[in-house]
Amino acid sequence: MWYKHLKTTKMKNIAIAILFATGLAATAQVNQNVTKESTTTTVKVNDGSGKTKKLVKTNNTESVNQIQIKDADSKKLNKESVEGTPVVTTSTTVERDNGFNARVGQISNYQMGGNDYIFVTEKAGYRIATPDNKDYAKVRKTSNGQYIYRTGTSTSVGYFNASGDFVVETYDDKTDGMTVETYTKVQK
Repeated sequence: MWYKHLKTTKMKNIAIAILFATGLAATAQVNQNVTKESTTTTVKVNDGSGKTKKLVKTNNTESVNQIQIKDADSKKLNKESVEGTPVVTTSTTVERDNGFNARVGQISNYQMGGNDYIFVTEKAGYRIATPDNKDYAKVRKTSNGQYIYRTGTSTSVGYFNASGDFVVETYDDKTDGMTVETYTKVQK
């Protein structure tokens, strides 16, 4: 009978040791400082028909600063810490109600092939301008969410990718393939 008690006590001790080890692992410190900041701006617009449209813009900034210990291998009890170079990550998300369009005349800056382009919002889509030509191209939204891209010499299909860049795909008769050009959004 005493061996059953001993067996039960050993099992309890093992269970307690496992729980204790799991708790220590779960509370282990990570040597970094993390700072997070989030700014949300909500705009409600009455479109004149009595319906209110909503635009929510969220800017998220996260700064991670690794902390290093001086003389980590020494047997010294109190050790000095040194902060490394922070790594800052920013992201912006925009949520729109259906039917909410960018303000007419709003300007966004893009670059492609070392040249500067300006996207100007219009009622029907966008107008692309260059420093030399204010009507370089027209961009019109289709019913499936893509855009018709038209210059003086070609008509193509375009779309905005997840980074906000505008990608234009044009069919090439000579190669029987597609050429892809990307207007990269200039971040300010």
